[in-house]
Amino acid sequence: MYLHGSSQINELGHLEIGGVDTVTLARDYGTPLFVYDMALIKKRAYEFQTAFQEEGVSFQVAYASKAFSCLAMFQLTNELGLSLDVVSGGELYTAIQANVPMEKVHFHGNNKSREELEMAVTAEIGCIVVDNFYELDLLQQICREQQKTINILLRITPGVEAHTHDYISTGQEDSKFGFDLESGQVEQAIEQSLKSDELSLLGIHSHIGSQIFETTGFVMAVEKIYQYINTWRNNLQFIPKVLNLGGGFGIRYTEEDAPLPAGHYIKSMVEVVKEKSLEHNMAVPEIWIEPGRSLVGDAGTTLYSIGSAKDIPSVRHYLSVDGGMSDNMRPALYQAKYEAVLANRANEKTENVYSIAGKCCESGDMLIWDLPLPKANHEDILAVFCTGAYGYSMANNYNRIPRPAVVFVEDGEAYLVIERESYADLVKLDRPLALAVK
Repeated sequence: MYLHGSSQINELGHLEIGGVDTVTLARDYGTPLFVYDMALIKKRAYEFQTAFQEEGVSFQVAYASKAFSCLAMFQLTNELGLSLDVVSGGELYTAIQANVPMEKVHFHGNNKSREELEMAVTAEIGCIVVDNFYELDLLQQICREQQKTINILLRITPGVEAHTHDYISTGQEDSKFGFDLESGQVEQAIEQSLKSDELSLLGIHSHIGSQIFETTGFVMAVEKIYQYINTWRNNLQFIPKVLNLGGGFGIRYTEEDAPLPAGHYIKSMVEVVKEKSLEHNMAVPEIWIEPGRSLVGDAGTTLYSIGSAKDIPSVRHYLSVDGGMSDNMRPALYQAKYEAVLANRANEKTENVYSIAGKCCESGDMLIWDLPLPKANHEDILAVFCTGAYGYSMANNYNRIPRPAVVFVEDGEAYLVIERESYADLVKLDRPLALAVK
């Protein structure tokens, strides 16, 4: 059994996270329940920051909040000295409500609406990562209307494909994200940005994918960018002050995964940036990264109550839990794999192999196939590890299932940071036909 962060098995044989018994958490807050290990989040943030400090370069570490967003999470990342990457008006609004300093906020997205850009400009956020020419034109127009100037980065597709799932690979030329490097779109976007009185072009953004276990892709992306810098310098007198290399650093979901320590990624990135800057006789730019999953992924655990069971002789043993694709879309979306234990009987030897089914009315609602466990009983608590990224943030109300609660734990204390949805919450925006607005 591989335990992450502060997780351990206590004297009762129960899984404990942050000094809090998960059986107690399930009793007090119900299931499904997301449990976040605050100490592990802090440790991950410190690892990235320390790695940059040791390399002696200017940097920003921005939490990619699409992994998991809420007021408490934004407050925590701000306390840790992180910047914040948002990708929607909702995430930006949450940042505003959490009193995150707006100069630390970066706004991403391939189709930002006028309303979202107006919100960002009004709030005077630190940077907008511009994704396409439509956005470039619209942002200029909004800034003129508000008589403001805003910092921007240009997102590019460097033509580098990370070794990851097709759905989470974003750096290749054929991508919905960013300006294409090969066709000259980036140079055109740089020229337009430099001519604008409303836009202050800081530099370039590149993101090659997610759940990456090697540094080769990041190095290749930097090398590709620097191939064009001389052209930008000679033709446009532009040298990037900021080089944002995105995120995508992998975590361990199962024993098949072998992520590198944070320092390995950072050291490789910084070394190639320093080397190429020296070759081109230019100052080393400020380096930004955007870890999301690698900050919160393995810090999150989901607790479920086991309900029905189904045995098909010589075929499969099914166990059903009180959640599923309504709180974890990743297995259905891209066949993500997880490890899990019985939280209330964590020391017992495995006897059977079960497949863990969700409660949604879909044959594809399967959380884990072929999981070794002790003989499971009705109302045992199943703890699924590493659900901290893209679990709650993708949670939905399919089958009108309320979204779970979320607690943070540290030093023996539990903090309810998101309440469980009620059935009343599910219908609060509904309007009976007799009262429906035409």
